[in-house]
Amino acid sequence: MPDESKTLQPPQHQTHQPGLETEMTPRPRSVMEGWRAASKLEGRTALISGGDSGIGRAVAIGFAKEGADVVILHKEEPQDAEETRAHVEAAGRRCAVIAGDIGDAAFCRDAVEQAARFLGGRIDILVNNAAEQHPCKDFAEIPEAQVERTFRTNILGMMWLTKAALPHMREGSSIINTTSITAYQGSAELIDYASTKGAIVGFTRSLAKALWPQRRIRVNAVAPGPIWTPLIPASFDEERTAQHGAATLLERAGQPDEVAPAFLFLAAEQDSSYFTGQVLHPNGGTVVNA
Repeated sequence: MPDESKTLQPPQHQTHQPGLETEMTPRPRSVMEGWRAASKLEGRTALISGGDSGIGRAVAIGFAKEGADVVILHKEEPQDAEETRAHVEAAGRRCAVIAGDIGDAAFCRDAVEQAARFLGGRIDILVNNAAEQHPCKDFAEIPEAQVERTFRTNILGMMWLTKAALPHMREGSSIINTTSITAYQGSAELIDYASTKGAIVGFTRSLAKALWPQRRIRVNAVAPGPIWTPLIPASFDEERTAQHGAATLLERAGQPDEVAPAFLFLAAEQDSSYFTGQVLHPNGGTVVNA
């Protein structure tokens, strides 16, 4: 039988470019170094989209340190994904990597089935974290294809993954969606991205109301502020990247390791059993009233 503890990765999706997180200077802090685990997710299983780098990597490693086996989805960053898998396995947990496009509903269904088989037939925690953004200074010139692409990845893919995962989830499971501070503040250059993140807030609140009465599953979200992840240098020029996070009260960008604890809190039923339909805001000090 194949060794499923390694990479569940169809050849047609493989690429060979250097990992984006590896190339960043300075590298993000995303391996949960120094995290004091308390076995809060012992015996649990997790599926994380966008788990190859940045916040997704920190969440995957944090979950593993707390005792969970993990499957991570990524689109085209095999080096970053394999580095994340190595950290999860170093924490003593099993990890698989699946590559593909969550903007494709068929891929979402297939990926969830692969993940469920690897995880022993169930998914206890679903983290919908994958996203993309493309700055556009003049909305009158925004490409229609870009808008559709952003919505497919950021909100439609989230819906499709969740729908496919539900048959593998049980009472006490947790769904955690990644939204953004832009859902609350808006962004002149990221109108399509901010719109998807606003949709995620509505999706989270509505799904929470639907799933607790039906299935006793909690649904929450995390809305990070400016975090130092590969999405930033991939989206902005050097000057804008260098100023990322400077306008926060803490006067700096946050690190993935500073966001992952919010996901760990929401995943651990013993800590967050009274939380559903809520959004946590690790954003460097910005007050959000919505």
